[in-house]
Amino acid sequence: MTLSQLSTPLTKEQAYALVDAVMAREDIAITASAHEDAETGEWVFEATCDSEPDIEAFNAIARETLGGDVSFAVEAIDPSVNWVAKSLEGLQPVVAGGFYIYGSHDDAPPAGVTAIRIDAAQAFGTGHHETTTGCLEAIDRALKRRRYTSMLDVGTGTGVLAIALAKRTHLPVLATDIDPIAVTTTADNARENGVGRLVIPLEATGLDHRQISAGAPYDLVAANILAGPLVSLAPGMRRITQRGATIILSGILLTQAARVVSAYALQGIVLRHRIEKKEWATLVLERT
Repeated sequence: MTLSQLSTPLTKEQAYALVDAVMAREDIAITASAHEDAETGEWVFEATCDSEPDIEAFNAIARETLGGDVSFAVEAIDPSVNWVAKSLEGLQPVVAGGFYIYGSHDDAPPAGVTAIRIDAAQAFGTGHHETTTGCLEAIDRALKRRRYTSMLDVGTGTGVLAIALAKRTHLPVLATDIDPIAVTTTADNARENGVGRLVIPLEATGLDHRQISAGAPYDLVAANILAGPLVSLAPGMRRITQRGATIILSGILLTQAARVVSAYALQGIVLRHRIEKKEWATLVLERT
């Protein structure tokens, strides 16, 4: 695969806004990130593409998001580089809902938190994006309200949500993803965090896998993916959950939230709480 990197200096707010806008699209970049240059102190937006970048598409997104044109620089990058790890180097620990997400390069976690070590890897989900922090806050809120016994994490990525659930409840969590690398990464991270026997990684598309059906009905489901797939999963979500189940959905832009809420309401799954972070919404629903 030929990889290329597209970058431009921006303010911190502009860089993060452009990351969110680019990652809301599935067709123009593999990943996008924002970071502060250690030498200049300047914030930089970077996107990694698996072919020649569509500069016009990036320019259109920049105009829509930032209100003006941006000058992008493009360079080829070594395909042997772990581009996800490189894009996530140097990220600071994140605290959300009493969970402390950190890397092996960070200092020891403080007392009084549920510590989860997630290093940059070839899968997404280090806790730094608003969709993940929203899910962690929703999980914390849900676990304070009641006890859950049958849990599922759809689109697990690095396994951070499944690990969070397993650490707090000390119960098994089924963690699924369509990407085999994510499944392997989740298994590794679960072992590193002492919950290898509780987190059950599974390669699966959607909710039709026999192992998902075997574990139903679930009383808590988390799915941090994208709005389109979440809408498609609504009928299946009703099928695999029990009455009163809590369903936490994220990866949803604020402008997409109403569509997702409506799709689930048609299945008798209603909105109970909503967490907004920047342009992203995390929805906490209940199957009535």
